[in-house]
Amino acid sequence: MKKSLRYGAVALAVVATLSLASCGFGGSSGDSEGGDGSTTLDLLVPSYSDGTKANWETVIEGFKKANPDIDVKLEVQSWDNLEKVVSTKIQAGEAPDIYNGGPFAGFVGDELLYPTEDVVSEETYADFQESFLKNAEIDGTAYALPMIASARALFVNNALLEQAGVEAPTNWDELLDAATKVSALGGGVAGYGMPLGSEEAQAEAAVWLWGGGGSFGDASEITIDTPENLVGAEQIKKMIDAGATQADPGSTQRSPLMDIFVQGKIGMQVGLPPTVGQIAEGNPDLDYSIVPIPTKDGSPFTLGVMDQLMAFENDGDKQEAITKFFDYFYSADVYVPWVQAEGFLPVTKSGAEQLSGEEALKPFLDVLPDAQFYPSTNPKWSAADGAFKSLFGQLQSKPAQDVLTEIQAQVDAG
Repeated sequence: MKKSLRYGAVALAVVATLSLASCGFGGSSGDSEGGDGSTTLDLLVPSYSDGTKANWETVIEGFKKANPDIDVKLEVQSWDNLEKVVSTKIQAGEAPDIYNGGPFAGFVGDELLYPTEDVVSEETYADFQESFLKNAEIDGTAYALPMIASARALFVNNALLEQAGVEAPTNWDELLDAATKVSALGGGVAGYGMPLGSEEAQAEAAVWLWGGGGSFGDASEITIDTPENLVGAEQIKKMIDAGATQADPGSTQRSPLMDIFVQGKIGMQVGLPPTVGQIAEGNPDLDYSIVPIPTKDGSPFTLGVMDQLMAFENDGDKQEAITKFFDYFYSADVYVPWVQAEGFLPVTKSGAEQLSGEEALKPFLDVLPDAQFYPSTNPKWSAADGAFKSLFGQLQSKPAQDVLTEIQAQVDAG
């Protein structure tokens, strides 16, 4: 699963593909004692924005002041590298003590993670929104802590749509018509930004496949090659073939494509809450609006995303230190500023209460009740996620049915 509430105050580049350099962990995470007798926690996180490293360093600095006997070694990786890095560390016996990531069911199957109730206080556990916590459960036990949530919505360049003589669409027919007419304006303008590249192909796939009545399955089964999903995949090809998208959508990454939207060269593109901050920073004069994502029949839907924090047991000697870190991080005075800086929605009740008056969040909060989530508690979701990232962009040149069949085969092969 990176996505400001302090829009314009922080420059945001959501789910940046740039890896923020930092020191590695430098040893087995079983080494709990530092040179001065302190406990050292290894923290591996992805880059959500250009400010992610500094945001975590602020948290760590405050935690260290409150807990001088606990050190935290931070490593920040790009999302492109994150899963490979954590897998390599686990294979080398150097799993991080705390990990911020997406899919985690495989770790649970290998008995690598603490149950979350073992590494947070009762007060912190009770502060999580129940729906998010449930989404982190496997067989009734939560093994990951909800960290941030987000919802998608359609960002619309009002000026371009007005020039094309169309209005913001609510269904696929209207979207195809509007995007085609915006593309026809010329001058390097694209009607709809379609990122099918490896950065986050699974998200754009969900927008279309789920928007047509399909799904990726559930905790027990991953289902990609279905007639319901074919409806959305065929609609993507229809958009591409009609010239309604930017050139070469099959290899286009979401983050740089959103930069082009911010520059005013794309009529419509699905974005996240931090996109507002990107616009405020990069092109504050852009005339735009935020509307629900169009679906096949106009029914309400959004892709909900929730990333998690999880704790690896390793030698089992850092449970107390991990608990102190989690309780500190999720305290409202620490957690809310972090969420604000990264531009996401809070997953705690206290965080939501503090941010309830933020008008900039309203378009996303409005669609959140209709959110659907990845089946991340299915052990095969990680394989599905990787399959989408490596294969889904082939829709540009291959029959939709063939692409879905290939993805399903890769998932079934594990």
